[in-house]
Amino acid sequence: MSSPQPQGQQEKQNGSSKKRRGSVNKNLRYPFWFGGSASCFAASVTHPLDLVKVQSHPPAVRLQTRSADAPKSMLGTFSHILKSDGMLGLYSGLSASLLRQLTYSTTRFGIYEHLKATSTTAPTVPVLIAMASTSGFLGGVAGNPADVLNVRMQHDAALPKAERRNYKNAIDGLIRMTREEGAKSLFRGVWPNSMRAVLMTASQLASYDGFKALLLTHTPLTDNLTTHFSASIMAGFVATTVCSPVDVIKTRIMSSQESKGLAKLLADVYRVEGVGWMFRGWVPSFIRLGPHTVATFLFLEQHKKIYRKLKGIDEGIPPGA
Repeated sequence: MSSPQPQGQQEKQNGSSKKRRGSVNKNLRYPFWFGGSASCFAASVTHPLDLVKVQSHPPAVRLQTRSADAPKSMLGTFSHILKSDGMLGLYSGLSASLLRQLTYSTTRFGIYEHLKATSTTAPTVPVLIAMASTSGFLGGVAGNPADVLNVRMQHDAALPKAERRNYKNAIDGLIRMTREEGAKSLFRGVWPNSMRAVLMTASQLASYDGFKALLLTHTPLTDNLTTHFSASIMAGFVATTVCSPVDVIKTRIMSSQESKGLAKLLADVYRVEGVGWMFRGWVPSFIRLGPHTVATFLFLEQHKKIYRKLKGIDEGIPPGA
């Protein structure tokens, strides 16, 4: 039976172990495209929820042309799409959604993870928010053309047939938008969209890291699926609440048939709906964004786990790396 190690020697070994862990974490760099890939997987899972949410809670401009017997609840819209277009109807506009994730999410996740990895010290929550805001703004600009297209393709099926754009797919949509409306149309609503991207990335990515750190520090949970799910569902709640006002504005600008300034749009919306417009559709937004946030981070964590295993550095990585 081996004798217990002296306390000083044990502390020295623990310190050496922590040093090795910190060294591995400092030098660990994940591929830039991981966030975009994880978001594409998540979008493939949650796209029907996104589609139903958009079609069952239309902006005011579409309420004026909507038929009286059109379904007004998410469940009713879901059933209506299944009956009229079948299962494939629930994935209408998926190509635009995937293109959006490949541009918007790849940029924001990639830059955010790069900034975290190059930080010389463990970033605090305010620093994480600043990193996420920067990456979110750049992601919003990069993904705006695909975002406009995504909103239009999801919105198209609920319009009267004479007003539908009928884009065949994302590439066809980008070509037609450029040819018929000019390249400027690709960046329609870019400022409110970028503002939303800043709020979304700061409230989603930074809050996920913050909640994950809190769970690992103050609960018996370890860096596993339960922790990832819990942190991501809380991040989804925060992101939905923070982004709701800008999300409403962005959707209305991008889907509008007329060009209207932001100030005029806000004035018109406030006059018709009052302050409540800011959180209009919060529940369906959370029903869509909550699962998407959970799926994104679960896929992202699995990307990272597989990468570490392939590199042979799975052991010794501190929680949250």
